[in-house]
Amino acid sequence: EGLLKEKGISTEFIHIENGTSRINLKIRSDVESEINGMGPVIRKEDLELLYEQLDTLKDDDVLVLAGSIPSGMPQSIYRDIMSRLQSKRIKIAVDATKDLLMNVLAYHPFVIKPNNHELGEIFGVTLKTREEVIPYGRKLQEKGARNVLVSMAGEGAVLIAEDGQVFDTP
Repeated sequence: EGLLKEKGISTEFIHIENGTSRINLKIRSDVESEINGMGPVIRKEDLELLYEQLDTLKDDDVLVLAGSIPSGMPQSIYRDIMSRLQSKRIKIAVDATKDLLMNVLAYHPFVIKPNNHELGEIFGVTLKTREEVIPYGRKLQEKGARNVLVSMAGEGAVLIAEDGQVFDTP
């Protein structure tokens, strides 16, 4: 937090009573390993502070909802946040897995970012190539997503834009 202030970046972190953010560690060698720590328990009072902070967002602000959610928070939290903010013109980006992602589509997020494995899991298929992800990204648009960015690790990414264009990066 102090380093961000030194760089001229304002922050509005919500400090909770019991714990700090979780720590995630990736070990890269011949095979990548991932160690994800447990996050802190979020109390109802902490969640209310978050909602109060979200209520200060204005039209044309951007909100990113990303990652798994801490224990104690409702599994519908991303959907609940988007429902609460639906009267404002806020661009919301969602980077989450399966149910957390699927539950927000009715609120038309500006962009969602599944990776190819997560996208395949949603539809019960295996997606390995950039070409394979396009029809499934379009299905998420049919369900409400405006733009779908599918990351593919070393294979780059594919953006299926709201206007129907497809952008492909190696």
